[in-house]
Amino acid sequence: MSEKLFGLNGKVAAVTGGTRGIGRAVAGGLAEAGADIALLQRNTSQVDIKKEIEGHGRTCHIIPCDLNDKEQVKAAIPSVVEAFGRIDILVNAAGIQRRSDAVDFSEEDWDDVLNINLKTTWILCQQAGRYMVPNKSGKIINFASLLSYQGGIRVPAYAASKGGVSQLTKALSNEWAKEGVNVNSVVPGYIATDMNTALIQDEDRNQQILDRIPAGDWGKPEDFIGAVVFLASDASRYVHGHQLAVDGGWLGR
Repeated sequence: MSEKLFGLNGKVAAVTGGTRGIGRAVAGGLAEAGADIALLQRNTSQVDIKKEIEGHGRTCHIIPCDLNDKEQVKAAIPSVVEAFGRIDILVNAAGIQRRSDAVDFSEEDWDDVLNINLKTTWILCQQAGRYMVPNKSGKIINFASLLSYQGGIRVPAYAASKGGVSQLTKALSNEWAKEGVNVNSVVPGYIATDMNTALIQDEDRNQQILDRIPAGDWGKPEDFIGAVVFLASDASRYVHGHQLAVDGGWLGR
């Protein structure tokens, strides 16, 4: 029963942000569940995660994709289909952060964050949809944030981008659910990754965060494997437009 529901044998998953943090963990997790993996990454010489995936007996191709290069982003999904003959799963896990008081927040930083976190997600979803919708099958998993719900502090662009990701997920789900394409998002809480190093190193803010998390600790990238495999598998057949929080209970507090 579990293999039928959660197994991904024969599926092809494209993953952004797969070289580190959450993206790396979920790329490996999808491979362990049986999927072949397309890593959409800028640095094509970074092959350690590719070797790790191949160690699970899966096929893995690195697809050149600088998320700052719109033309490379637009070409990424067609390149996946060319390499594998199909795409069944898209995981948009890449994201960037900029921190500054709102009155000093630069236009350049605003554009960088919105372009990577929201526009790139939109383009990849659209390109995947152009393949998945006619085939009446596919799973798109976007990474939203607690700041899809909350405003945060000193991160106006990130909050805006992740609010956008959440609404984009719902909008695409409304159109594509009837076409057999599931579009959902994962909502990370406070996770011990490079993006949050500044918060972890700030003793006062770190303690404030820990005191607010019912689970009492920061999450780990590996905590997302189960959620993503679920959303990528037949187990989530009737789950559409959902925001799946992996947050140690933060949103329930």
